[in-house]
Order: sequence, then C-alpha cells, then structure tokens
Amino acid sequence: MKSLLSRLTAALPPGTVAVAGGTVVLGAASYVHLGVAGYSLSTEAVANVSVLWTIVMALGLGIFFPIEQELTRIVAARVVLGQGAAPVLRRATLLTSGILGTTLLLLALGAGPIADLLFHGDRGLVAALGGAFTGMAVCYLTRGVLAGLGRFGAYGTQLAVDGGLRIALAFGCAVSGLHSALAFSLVLAVAPVVATLITLPALLRAVEPGEEIAWRELTGGLGLLICSTLLSQVVVNAAVMSTKLLAPTDSVLIAALLNALVLARVPLFVFGSLQASLLGGLTAAYTAGDRAAFSAMLRRIGVVVGALGLLGGVPATVLGPWLIEVLFHAQPALGCRDFFLLSAGTVAYMFAMVLGQALMVFKRHNLQLLCWAIGTVVLIGITFAPGDVAARVTLAYALGSLATVLGMLAVLRLRFPGAAPGVTAGPGHKVAASPLGAGAVGE
Repeated sequence: MKSLLSRLTAALPPGTVAVAGGTVVLGAASYVHLGVAGYSLSTEAVANVSVLWTIVMALGLGIFFPIEQELTRIVAARVVLGQGAAPVLRRATLLTSGILGTTLLLLALGAGPIADLLFHGDRGLVAALGGAFTGMAVCYLTRGVLAGLGRFGAYGTQLAVDGGLRIALAFGCAVSGLHSALAFSLVLAVAPVVATLITLPALLRAVEPGEEIAWRELTGGLGLLICSTLLSQVVVNAAVMSTKLLAPTDSVLIAALLNALVLARVPLFVFGSLQASLLGGLTAAYTAGDRAAFSAMLRRIGVVVGALGLLGGVPATVLGPWLIEVLFHAQPALGCRDFFLLSAGTVAYMFAMVLGQALMVFKRHNLQLLCWAIGTVVLIGITFAPGDVAARVTLAYALGSLATVLGMLAVLRLRFPGAAPGVTAGPGHKVAASPLGAGAVGE
C-alpha cells in the first residue's frame, strides 16, 4: 500500500501535496455545510440552499475560475522568463473588479425575477448569491498568482482556512438555532473573503516588480476561457438546475440530486489539488521547450485520474443511496444506476479538465470552447428527451462529459503542435528549470 501511494505521489505535479491538505478541508466543508443544512432546515429551505450552492459552483466558478487559470499560466511563464508578477497582479485586480461589478449589477437589476424563479421569492438569497460571487472573485484572483509563482503553501492555507470557516459557520448556524436558508447561504460569502485576507500578506511579499503586461495578453483568451468554463459548469452542475426547471415542485428530488452529485464528485474535490500545480507545470515545461516533460506529465495525470475515478466511483455506486440518507438526511429518490452515471460523468469530466488545460497551454482556447459546446449540446439533447427526469439528467451528465473528452482527444491528435522552442535568455543560453518542476533546460 505504501509503495502504491509512493508511486501515485511521484506521478503528481510538484506542489500537489502542499495543496492537497487544503483541498481535503475545503471538500469536506461542502459535505458538512450541506449536511448540517439538511438536518437544520425545512425541505423547501434545503432546496433553496441547494439551488444557490449549485449556481455558485456553476455560474460563479464559470466566471471567476478562468481568471485563476489564466493568471497561473501567465505568471508561470513569466517565472521561467525571470519576470516579476506585480504588474500582472495590479492589472488582474482591475480586470476582476470590473467583471465582479458587472455581475453584481446584473444581479441587482434582475433580483426580483431571479428570486421568484429560483428562491421562492426570497430576495435575501439573491444578495447572498452576490456575496458568494464576491468571495469567489477575490479568492481566485489571489490563488492564480500564488499558483503561478509556485507558492503552494499559501495556496493550500487559503483553501484550508476557507473550508474550516465554512464548517465552523455551518455548525454555528445550527447551534444558534438559525433555521434560515439565508444564514446558511451567507457562509459561502464570508469564508472565502476572510481566507483571502489571511493569505494576502504572503501574496504581496511574493510578487516582485517586472515588465508591464499588455492588456491584450491578459484578456486575449479570457473571454473564450470564461465561455468554456461556463459550459463546463453547465455540464457538471446541470442535473440540479435541469430538475428545478423540469420538476420545480419536486424538492425531494432536487435536494437528493445535489447530495448525490456532491458524493459522486468526491474524486473531483481531490482532483482540485492537482489543477493548480498541473497547469503551472505544463506551462513551465512548454515555455522551457521540454516537450518530453510535458507529455510525461499528461500521461501520469491520466493514470491518477483513472485511479481516482475507481476509488471514488465504486463506493458511490454501491453505497450512494444509503450514504446520502445518512450524511445529508435526504429522502429516498435515487438508485444505484443514478449514482453509477453520476460517477462515470465525474471521471469523464476530470479527463476533460486535464485535456482542456493542455489546450490552454497551447493557447487553443477556441478549440477548448468548441469541445465543451459539443458536450453541452449532447447534454441538452438528452435532458429534454422523453422519460424519467432523474434518469435523463444523470445520463445527460455522463454522456455530455464523454462527448467533450472525445472531442478534445480528436483535437489534440489532429492538431498537437510541434515541440515548443526553447526559451533563450541570451545568445547561446536557455532558461534554467523553473521552480514549478518543468524539465530542466541547460545551457
């Protein structure tokens, strides 16, 4: 067993282990937060929290996570070139503030219809949604720079503090007798902001002066990446939202589907600890011209993703219906077949995320978007076909994710670029290995 763990650890990109602890805490926080809400709130209130949580994980992550990804890619490349990240942080802060302000304005303008459609008329939950978006904006901005710099200790600390606060605040709401969907929803706003403030000094100490970054370099691929990420979040979170639209009065099924998705996506939470270091490592290897290291990293991560899928998918398929009743106080609404489809969709989704990061490094954001669009079309087609609602939405998740993977594999096979040119620091010299673990390129 130790030998197996050692081999798996060796296959991971540098920095993964440093992030893993924080990822575990943040992943556990999702279970605790929703579990405590399930035991503390009415069925209707739980459904409201479930919908809000899904929107935050879909729309919020879709808008703001691309900022982290682009910053990781840009800063990692600057590290290889010996350039400081302070100019990137300054301009990225302005850009993120503009995106957040636009998002909050749209929420404010549509508060009434949004509340009526999704939250049974509760406008307070629309405000909580805006707070959660604010938390996501600040945390993804800072995490992107930290990951690009290879400061995974501070990155993992932010994740751990965020998760720890979510757990503490959820139990605090329950103990205080706050049987309110608003109270449990505000947890998603407070925790990430506090976590960001705690790790901000480490970030500011790490950034150094450097050449100014052009706005075009920062924003050139961001729009396409936001679209890709939004579509990816539609695929991974559509089951709950689709059920809300197809069976709006079935609060039991809505809550059960969210609980089942959280359980089936345990491997995805673990995979989150790979993403920050994977993108930084792939970017550094490509920028340094080390195609062998780039390809080897992709192969190793593929093996790890397959192992995660088996370790998480088999227990979820066999024990899932029982576990969501015990952990989340969910009422019986789903069977083992549903959990199998959700687990299979999660494995395919993780492979799509890995392949999508490879396309990002090649700056093929347009092709990544095309593949997610194909997956989304497949998902929509199956979702609105005739048949049982639960069967449709779970099958749509699995096949939509699989269609995306197949599209990305075809794109990479047909258009895999040649070896990246080595980055030179001067005549006859090449840049040394970056701290992110790219293969060394000597003089």
